[in-house]
Order: sequence, then structure tokens, then C-alpha cells
Amino acid sequence: MKAIVITTPGGPEVLQLQEVDDPQFKDDEVLIRVHATALNRADTLQRKGAHPPPQGASPYPGLECSGIIESVGKNVSKWKIGDQVCALLAGGSTVWSTIFMMSRLSKGETLLIHGGSSGIGTFAIQIAKYIGAKVFVTAGSEEKLAFCKSLGADLGINYKTEDFVARVKEETGGQGVDVILDCMGASYYKRNLDSLNFDGRLFIIGFQGGVSTEVDLRPLLAKRLTVQGAGLRSRSPENKALIISEVEKNVWPAIAEGKVKPVVYKSFPLAEAAEAHQLMESSQHIGKILLLP
Repeated sequence: MKAIVITTPGGPEVLQLQEVDDPQFKDDEVLIRVHATALNRADTLQRKGAHPPPQGASPYPGLECSGIIESVGKNVSKWKIGDQVCALLAGGSTVWSTIFMMSRLSKGETLLIHGGSSGIGTFAIQIAKYIGAKVFVTAGSEEKLAFCKSLGADLGINYKTEDFVARVKEETGGQGVDVILDCMGASYYKRNLDSLNFDGRLFIIGFQGGVSTEVDLRPLLAKRLTVQGAGLRSRSPENKALIISEVEKNVWPAIAEGKVKPVVYKSFPLAEAAEAHQLMESSQHIGKILLLP
């Protein structure tokens, strides 16, 4: 098969399309002929050597895919050859497990999404609105904010020109939001706590703003706050199966109804993975960046 190989830790130029051994799948697994995959920030970190795949997983980057089942293991009963599928791979991540399964966002609550125009952000806006939540987003340009609002976001905050804590307090009558989905980490930590309502939940999924910060624990007690983090790479196959089941039950109907749609910014041939990584790291995109074999 063909795969993008990280020849050595480094910049996008270290990525090469190579012929590699076909994957050996187990009795309880399926083999998928990939029709599309998408980039995630974790792929760029893996390329740099900062985010290795789980032990025993494929060494090639990629957290999600869609395609057609080509072979099935002898213990597989749900799927058959020729089925069209999308898959959460060994290193993959999902909005449903973070915002809904763990942070329990519910109808009538308010969600703040940092990086609302990202692939994760554009999906989170749509599914949160679908379940009846109010959605605030931050982004770095008026173009990105306008796009987020076209997906249903109730409030857009330009983090380059506005104080998101002040805007959140202004829009919520001084109370704050109920859930925050954060990709920044350390640089936003204190401001995120300041932006939460009583019983608020902060979910951290990335460290674009650093990993270390001084913590004042008093707001956690005073406002009964919960801080969580997610790394799906450390989850067991059984736990991922539960996530997939929940997505199938709660998200798929919204997709079937056309209420939630994938937002694709640009597609690249697999051989141009380096250019795709450069685009991802420029943060100029809105939505997903795809690679097509």
C-alpha cells in the first residue's frame, strides 16, 4: 500500500509518499480501502516527534478516514465487504466524546469554542446548535467569525482585538458559559476559568498556547468548576467502540437530516501531504483539510 512516511522528525518537508507493507489485520478488525483522510493538529505534532502513536499502532500519521471495506476478519459480524464507512483510527479524536459524553453539554446551556473555524470547531458549532445549546466562538479574523455565524454560532469574538472574558461576561449578564472547548491550554487557562459559570466545565484538547502555567485553585472551589482533558490515543478499543456507538446514535441522525454537514476547506492529493501540513500550520483554513489517495 501507499502511505505518508515521516522520514525523520522535522518540518513538512520530511513527509514522503512511499510504498509500504500491506497492513495485517486481526480476526476482529476490517481492512479499509481509504478514499479520504483528514489532517489534525496531532498529525503535525507527530511529524515533529512530539506526539508518538500508541504502542502497537501504525507508525504512519492519520487519525480518521473514510472508505470502503475490502476485507473482514473472521470474528466480524456487523460489517461486510463493500460497506462504505468512516473510521476513528488508533490516534483519532471526536467532539462527541469531549463536549457531550464527558462535559455533558445539554439543551439550554452555553458553549464557548476556541478556534471555532477549525475542523473540530465547525463540527462542534453545528452539533451543539442541533441539541439546543447556545454557542459562542473565538477566531482570529472577521472572515472566520462570519463563517462560524453562518453555521449557527450565536456570538463571534475576535481574539486578536477583543477580550473574550469581557465579551462572555457581557453576553451572559456576568454569569459566564457552562462549557468551554479549549485548544490553547496554558495561555488561556486562567481566562477560561474566569469565563465559566457556576458548575462550569473546561475541556482542554490541545496546547497551542503552551503546557505550563501557574494555577490559582480558588475558582475551582468557589464556582464548583471541573477541568478535564482528552487524549483519545490512550483509550482502549472498547472505549472507542462506545464513542462510535454514541456518535452513531446521536450524531448520525443530524447528518442524515442535513443539520450537520462536513466543512471541507481544501483537498490535496496524498503526495502533497507536505503542502497540506503547511496549510494546517498557517491556520489560514476554515474547516477540514483532506488528503485523497
